[in-house]
Amino acid sequence: MPPRVQNQLVTNSLLPYLSSSSTSSCTISKFPTQCSCLPSIPCKPKRTSRPFSSTVAPQTRLRNDMFTWLNGEGTALKNHIPGSTNYLSKLKAKDEEYEGSLKPFPLNPNFISEPILSEELRNEIYHRVVNLKKSVRAVSVDLGIDMRRVGAVVRLVELEKRQKQQGKSLALPYARAIHEMVPTTPLYENARHNRAMPHESINDLPVHRLTDPQIFYPVSESRQFNRVDAGRVFSAAPALEHKQVTKDAADPSETISRITQNPSLIEKVGKADSEQQVLQPADARIPHPHLVAHERQRAANPNENRENWKAYEERLQKEEAAEQERKRVAKERREQQLTRIQPESSRFEFRFKDVVVSKKTTGFDGRGSKAPGHRYGVPSYERKKGQVKIPTRVEV
Repeated sequence: MPPRVQNQLVTNSLLPYLSSSSTSSCTISKFPTQCSCLPSIPCKPKRTSRPFSSTVAPQTRLRNDMFTWLNGEGTALKNHIPGSTNYLSKLKAKDEEYEGSLKPFPLNPNFISEPILSEELRNEIYHRVVNLKKSVRAVSVDLGIDMRRVGAVVRLVELEKRQKQQGKSLALPYARAIHEMVPTTPLYENARHNRAMPHESINDLPVHRLTDPQIFYPVSESRQFNRVDAGRVFSAAPALEHKQVTKDAADPSETISRITQNPSLIEKVGKADSEQQVLQPADARIPHPHLVAHERQRAANPNENRENWKAYEERLQKEEAAEQERKRVAKERREQQLTRIQPESSRFEFRFKDVVVSKKTTGFDGRGSKAPGHRYGVPSYERKKGQVKIPTRVEV
């Protein structure tokens, strides 16, 4: 706290003369305590005082307890031990399990400090994706890291290498200090440990906007109601025929593969702008649906571990091949819609795209995103304050 002002009398001898209407001259010293003026004018300085407290601020009981703890038990946390956390819970949980040291707040045991990727693990992710040409999906499963984080790590390491080539400095001391004070996920030598102790959950189900409302749907007791039926109810789609339900239930793994490898063939409901795909079951919407089929096969054939992993690799290769084919077809479709013209002796290339302006592409209000001019009449918020202009997600 700043020092308190000492108690003293504040004297101002200029007040009687500043308020006087007399034109007489007056001699005032630099520090006015006395003045000499004409004898006809009374010279009695008026003293005004502003008292200030000079007593020391009393120390409260909680403040005394804080300094007592800092000078006593808290001295152990003044300097951290490299490679371990420096949380308060370590003082009270020395004999407990290691998870106790991941709780920085003793009064909030439900909060656990999440670990970060170690430097070796980051370099391994970049090596597998860039050098070994493995897919992001395969690296995510092998190392137990979410696909979005894998894509972000590859971009970050590529940016760091580019800055080194340009001669720019990196905040390496700060990174080392952070890695010493927070828990990190190491790179295990055995690949099984990465699957047994993953960095994070890689198969969390994303929340779909169609599941926000709460729907009470009456179903007879004699009818089998599963996830597929629930998705169709949320999408306001009619129920499937009995033959199709029986066929899908006979081989659920093949049904999921058909959905994930051909997402454009998913049934759509609605008209015009309200047209949307039918909500698929959770087994098909998770980031790694092929793992569900792998677990089913392991449960059916527990003694054929090698055959199960071989089938898993084949299933994963089919998923990646289907994804690459979809990207190739989409790129060819975009190229077919473009007409490239490059004049001679010119470094510019003009690209023209044929568009269809109709009620289907512009929508009922004329601002559809599938036709040009959909922003006509809509204000642009690009330069408005408070707008988020940084990427909020990573496409992998």
